[in-house]
Parts: sequence; structure tokens; C-alpha cells
Amino acid sequence: MQSDSPRVPLIDIKPLREGTGNPAGCAAVAAQIRQACRDLGFFYIVGHAVDAALQERLVAQCQRFFALPEPRKLAIHMSRGGRAWRGFFPVGEELTSGKPDRKEGIYFGEELEDSHPRVRAGTPLHGRNLFPAEVPELRQTVLLYLAAMTQLGQQLLVGIALSLGLPGAYFAERYTRSPLTLFRVFNYPPEPPAGAGELGWGVGEHTDYGLLTILKQDDVGGLQIKTRTGYLAAPPIPGSFVVNIGDMLDKMTGGLYRSTPHRVQNVSGRSRLSFPFFFDPGWDTQVGPIALPTAGAALRDDQAERWDRASVHAFQGTYGDYVLGKVGKVFPGLQKDVL
Repeated sequence: MQSDSPRVPLIDIKPLREGTGNPAGCAAVAAQIRQACRDLGFFYIVGHAVDAALQERLVAQCQRFFALPEPRKLAIHMSRGGRAWRGFFPVGEELTSGKPDRKEGIYFGEELEDSHPRVRAGTPLHGRNLFPAEVPELRQTVLLYLAAMTQLGQQLLVGIALSLGLPGAYFAERYTRSPLTLFRVFNYPPEPPAGAGELGWGVGEHTDYGLLTILKQDDVGGLQIKTRTGYLAAPPIPGSFVVNIGDMLDKMTGGLYRSTPHRVQNVSGRSRLSFPFFFDPGWDTQVGPIALPTAGAALRDDQAERWDRASVHAFQGTYGDYVLGKVGKVFPGLQKDVL
């Protein structure tokens, strides 16, 4: 970790919620977002109006779930979720950059009935969630949280659009009219002793796939952001979320807004809970570079720096294609269920 690394900026996004009633405020927020996305690809947000009581219920109910004996958690194992790719996984079962993570977690997404056209068609990552019988109230809490995060994601994309000199509705009209929304809850056990081998990192270095990640942290910390001078800690700030941009926004902006590598290491001596929400383009959306009215840099492609040496800018196809190319590397044992 380097002491001379930049700090992660803190942005009050209340003007984005006020919309056309506060154009000057929206412009000021957009300028801050532009600076943050160009410099670091990460920023904190406050002024988001996501219900604090809802967040508290989510934390408490997830703590109850992860405190269950593992055989009871395995009752909703991801292997039972099929093509919807939902449910619980134990420590070491998820891979990042080809190595097992030291975390357990639950995968959620938009709740779709079996009669939904995408579910009937067998579209991967679409369907019902799996919820634990021991914490029955978690279902309502998760679905309310998904709705709140989806609304927040749309508001943030207004700020992203304005920061690029585009109309505020640019992304909603072209990419997120029907977004792919995925939600994870991760529990990181205390860091293992030295010499524990592959399971040393909560999450290894990686970038996120889509447009935006909106992360709720508990009070433990452990998130680290890669910078030019080393890794920068992003400790929890009460009442805030951490936002970072994903590969698709990197691709759309020609690397002007880069999906920054990051990782997690829990050295606190106690468990850490993390709640990343991924707000992504629609499944069938073709993702390509956008014509920016503002002056931008030449194409910046970090292919050589990525663990899989894959270029987000060379990719051609839908966002669904892109995600499917990634998920099999995360859970190779389950990839037959979605590919």
C-alpha cells in the first residue's frame, strides 16, 4: 500500500435525485464524477436516500444466514439454482483470476416467475432466487433492496451521461431500459495464518463486468484499489456506498473511464460482510464505443495487464455474450448449467 496514492473521492449525489429541478447541482455532480472516473474509476456516494432501516435489516438477516451450520446453508447451494445461477456457495468454490477466493456468499438477481419469456426460453442468469427457510424475511428484504439499488443505478447513470457530455437519459434509453441486475452477499472469514496457500485473498485482483457496481460495506474494511503507485485502501464510510465502473463502461468510453482492478483482503481478525450490486446493460444489448461530444483520450486498452489477457475493446457481441464468457471461469464446476 502506498501513502502517496490519491484518496477515493466522496460525492453527494442528492442533485441527481432532484433532476431537472437542480440543473446547476447536477452539472456540479457530473463534473465530480468525471474527475473520479478519469482518475481512479472509484468514488464514494452519499445523499442517495436508500432507506437506512432497510440496509440494517439486510445486514442482520444475512448475519443470521451465515451463522447457520454449513449443511443448512448448502440447502440453497447454487447447483440447485440451475440456469438462473442463484444460491449459496461455500469458501473456496468461487474463483477470481483463476484462483479460489476466501469467501462464501449468496447470488441473487431480478426475481422472475417461471412463466417469464426469458425463463421459459432458458436464458442464463434469469429466473427465481433461492432463499433460506431459516431466515424467511430475507426474501422481502432482498427484493426491496434490489428495487432501491436499481433506482439508484439509473440515477447514477444520469450523472455518468452528463459527465460525458451526453443527455441525462442516454443510457436508460439505449442500454438500461431493461437492465441486467445482479446482487451478491459475501461473507469473508478472518484471514488465515501465513502459509495457508491459495485461500489467502478474500477476492483476488479483478475488474467488474458491466456498467456500475454499487457496494455496501460493513465496518470491517478490506477493499483495495489498484493505482499507478500501488494499492489504495477504500475503508467504509458510514452512510455511503462505493461505486466503481465496469468493463462495459470502459469499452463504451474507449478507456477514458477505465474499469480499475481491485481486490479484497480481510486482516481484521473477524468476519466481513460485503454487498455488491451490479447494474449492467440489458442481456441482448449490443455494446460498442459511443461517440463522445467531449474531448477524450486516445483508446486505452489494458489487455496486457489483465490476468486473462482479454481485451474488453476487442470484444464483439451482446452483454449476455460477454457475461457468459466470464461466469464459467468463476464457477467452472457449474458452467455446464449455463453454457
